[in-house]
Amino acid sequence: MIDEVILLRHGRTSYNVVHRLQGQIDVPLDIIGQWQVDQTGLELAKRYYWAKVSNVAGKPELLPQPGPEAAEQSDVSEYQKVPAAKHNMKVISSDLFRAAQTAHAFADILGLPVTLDKRLRERSFGQWEGMTRPEIKALDAEAYRSWRAHQGGEAKYDVESRTDVGARGAKAVCELLNENAQDDTPTTLMLVSHGSFIAATVETLLGMDPEIDELGNIPNAYWTTLKPSAQADGSYNWTLAEFNRGPAISTIADWSNGPEDLRYPGMKLMEPLPVTETV
Repeated sequence: MIDEVILLRHGRTSYNVVHRLQGQIDVPLDIIGQWQVDQTGLELAKRYYWAKVSNVAGKPELLPQPGPEAAEQSDVSEYQKVPAAKHNMKVISSDLFRAAQTAHAFADILGLPVTLDKRLRERSFGQWEGMTRPEIKALDAEAYRSWRAHQGGEAKYDVESRTDVGARGAKAVCELLNENAQDDTPTTLMLVSHGSFIAATVETLLGMDPEIDELGNIPNAYWTTLKPSAQADGSYNWTLAEFNRGPAISTIADWSNGPEDLRYPGMKLMEPLPVTETV
């Protein structure tokens, strides 16, 4: 029984730095993106430490044991008797590498496996994938204007609509809940995905119109938490518990560009989009 769903966006990539549309192009994290997901992974691992205990309780072979000359062996029953053993956590990631890297930055700390799932892939940006906004505007100013005004001009270039992305994401989330519905163990589901996918999925689950984009931009390596409630007809009601939450360091550091000791001479810094350009 899944009673909590966390949607975590991947860390920064070289495409993010210049606001190049990635879509389903497979791009790895850059050095700052790895720093971001490491900070987020540590923060979330502290919050969900119980998941490590639960994992060991269910898989005693994971508990390190001393050598044969030790006075006693590590006692797995300690792990099995505590309240933490009565919860589960599952980590599922988009199969795109930047998301998988992000998932492992969290899951590896707790010894949790990561399952890759193509259903969690980013919105497809069709013929615009790999292009920057100035490049798109130069290609077709009217389609660009229509896209920015949420009027659907991007469809001309085979860009997946936000409505379709939201429906695809909501379907995937509900399928995952249904796949675990017969297990009575309370389970937290960590889904690692992409900015447009997460925003549209959350908007759809909450009954918002994804085309309006009410929630706005999802920063790199930030997470959103939802609480599902199963209904008699098999559907779910959703409560938004957290939105756009980041680790504590993200409020005091230059989150988009990382610390000074991770910047090399001539390194391009990520600048925010103008207010009229944010998505």
